[in-house]
Amino acid sequence: MKTDVENKLLAVVRVRGSVKVRHEIKETLSRLNLDRVNNLSFVFGTKSNIGMIKKCNDFVTYGEIDEEKLSLLLSRKKVELSKEDLKEISTGRLRPREKISMPIKMSPPKGGYKGTKRSFSRGGALGYRGDAISALLDKMN
Repeated sequence: MKTDVENKLLAVVRVRGSVKVRHEIKETLSRLNLDRVNNLSFVFGTKSNIGMIKKCNDFVTYGEIDEEKLSLLLSRKKVELSKEDLKEISTGRLRPREKISMPIKMSPPKGGYKGTKRSFSRGGALGYRGDAISALLDKMN
């Protein structure tokens, strides 16, 4: 499945744990600031970030997040940012780590994940989910 996520702000959530995981995948998850299950991290869709996400695709779910949803989520988590900072982050001129303390700890989704071993396109919870990431983030608050 070809995903066009370059030059977009992505929300990445860790779904699976770290038991029996190869060291290189643990290292990649650590570089994405996803050390624990249900942690949320924001990354901008550069080639290197997309490569890291695809490498650990079997442990995370991700999708594009817009500026309005980002501001709503950050206000729920008591992170105050100006409108200029939100715009800069969503357009990629400012790295999310510079203004937001990462990772953001989320609660497990109400109703649970559909399946932590299948991709989202096959009825599970892993991999690319596009705009449906906002519905998952709503369930996790």
